[in-house]
Amino acid sequence: MVTQPLRYNLIVIGLSLLALTAIILPTINFVNAQNSSSSTSSGSASELITLTNNDTDATNIVSSNGTLSLSNNSIPLYKEDVVYYQNTSGYLVYPQNTSSQGNDTGPNLPGIVVIHEWWGLDDHIKNMADELANEGYAVLAVDLYNGKVATSPDQAMSLVSAVRDNQNESNSNMLAAVDYLKSLPNVDPSKIASVGWCFGGGQALQLALNANPEDPMAATVLYYGNLVTDPQQLAKIKGPVLGIFGSEDQSIPVSEVRDFEEALNANNITNSIYIYEGVGHAFANPTGESFAPNELKDAWQKTIEFLSSNLKN
Repeated sequence: MVTQPLRYNLIVIGLSLLALTAIILPTINFVNAQNSSSSTSSGSASELITLTNNDTDATNIVSSNGTLSLSNNSIPLYKEDVVYYQNTSGYLVYPQNTSSQGNDTGPNLPGIVVIHEWWGLDDHIKNMADELANEGYAVLAVDLYNGKVATSPDQAMSLVSAVRDNQNESNSNMLAAVDYLKSLPNVDPSKIASVGWCFGGGQALQLALNANPEDPMAATVLYYGNLVTDPQQLAKIKGPVLGIFGSEDQSIPVSEVRDFEEALNANNITNSIYIYEGVGHAFANPTGESFAPNELKDAWQKTIEFLSSNLKN
């Protein structure tokens, strides 16, 4: 039998515990046990993506001539080879319902500098420029090889090495492409982004690092490109970054991607980093052995949403 004084003491202790709980609980951050990713002030942590609905038939997005069809839009496009840097020509494409003399149908177009893979400015990259133009962008695909297109890995590596050995020249080339787009009357000069794959992904990052700090790139998209992981160097980037990678990429390991992301977050650079489980380097190129159509469709959707969020809103 519990005596009266003991019962009183138990009640006092219980009330004290309740009061203490009320003080402590608001300071606790509850974390979903199923999500081990942490978030930062600049964006969520990188996401490892495993796609379970691997039912995408490559023939649904790859035409008989090997080109990709990713956009839900199909509009008439204006296409032209233009000299944008010294004697270097690039591939310019934009929706035909806008004029190079000005856009009479609505706001001026955002611009995108597209940067080719290690093969060079080939038909695949022009096809990707067309896909972006179908989404409502003025696109200039640059040529960092001065007209050369590699036909073998050895030749491609030779061309890549020549560019990397003279990165300042490549930077000047890409910055001239930015200026060319800004000069077009149908383009909004405050909304210029870059998109690059493989070698071009690394170059897109270089473009962001070397842009005028007073007039930075509005957004940067790199698919499995060479990375810079030094926080001090990455501090030069002022715009948001989207990174697309494969977990089986032997040239850009996941650990390096994590370091890249951490350095971006350390500088409060808005970023979205996606790593696709089970795919390797160049999984977005339909001509290669690593082509992964399901992952490409998902990555492309994320790319379009990222560009729209940062260039159209």
